[in-house]
Amino acid sequence: MYQLIRTGLGTILVVTALGGCAASSHVDDVRAEDTDRVTVGTVQKEITIGMPADQVATVLGSPNIVTSDDQRRETWIYDKISTEVAYSRSSGTIIGLIFGSSGGGLGAGSKSAGAESTSQRTLTVIIKFDEEDRVRDFSYHTSRF
Repeated sequence: MYQLIRTGLGTILVVTALGGCAASSHVDDVRAEDTDRVTVGTVQKEITIGMPADQVATVLGSPNIVTSDDQRRETWIYDKISTEVAYSRSSGTIIGLIFGSSGGGLGAGSKSAGAESTSQRTLTVIIKFDEEDRVRDFSYHTSRF
């Protein structure tokens, strides 16, 4: 009996450890690369008044919208939206497999529960250039819902 309990507990620990590795692997597989993202921090740290337009493009990439005013000065607009979905699931199936259940089937009598959360973030960056294609003003707005 002691050997059965010891083996069962060892199996639970191994399965739990492997399950944790698999979960972190899934997160790494779906997470976007941070180097390609326009962020508030990047705008605050890198964009300065007087900066040439080509350097802005190097830091932030191509804008979503480019407009010009009646003096032919350009305004670049970066409009970014990201959606993140997080979910958590748990199940009693492992216990049912190791110790069996009154139903006799694999995983019979097991229970599962879960939760899911979805959030969206927006970031709008507006950069106005002067006649010499240098930053004359910039602003940004971020929201999360």
